Amino acid sequence: MSNEYDNNENIKSCIILCGGKSSRMGQDKGSMIIQNEPMIKHILSTLNNQINEAVIVLNNKERIDKYCDFIDPKDYTYNITFVEDKIKNKGPLPGIMTGLSQITSNYALILPCDSPYVSKKYINTIFNEIEDNCQAVVPYHDIENKLKTSEPLHSIYNKNILSEIERLISEDTLHIKGLIEKIDAKFVLIDNKKIEKKEFRNLNRPEDI
Repeated sequence: MSNEYDNNENIKSCIILCGGKSSRMGQDKGSMIIQNEPMIKHILSTLNNQINEAVIVLNNKERIDKYCDFIDPKDYTYNITFVEDKIKNKGPLPGIMTGLSQITSNYALILPCDSPYVSKKYINTIFNEIEDNCQAVVPYHDIENKLKTSEPLHSIYNKNILSEIERLISEDTLHIKGLIEKIDAKFVLIDNKKIEKKEFRNLNRPEDI
């Protein structure tokens, strides 16, 4: 594990992206009721005793107020911060930028609000993959096509890539895999042993529920 990470007192951060339009689902996904509670709360509960802080990125103040109504920070073992996406309706890359600018650690795990099946085992495993000079830890499915089959929204990023993200956004280059190509990324195989495929199941449409 990197010295930079150790020097920051092993703080673990997570950025949860909730700023999407949810056009395929037809309603805000993070607040949708799944198994008797809002979808995002499944993720927040899993993060208990795994991280030190979570930054929840939402697309406007109205949605922040809505989430504050049903998320009680006292239910969790880590600090929770709600922030408004700096650049709206441009996909997840600006959300990652917004979140990274708020964390107190050097690294953050990115999670989308529509992935309620992420496990504590995955969170622990992916953080343990951080190495010296590593700017990202990226899980992937196919050894022949690492980047193409990667899971950039379940990856860890170092906040020292903020300037690169800002540059890409200024050029209207919004594809996250384009970012991964330009930074020092460590790829980790999803092998159904150390990391299982079910971790990456997300809910995009009503029929997925």
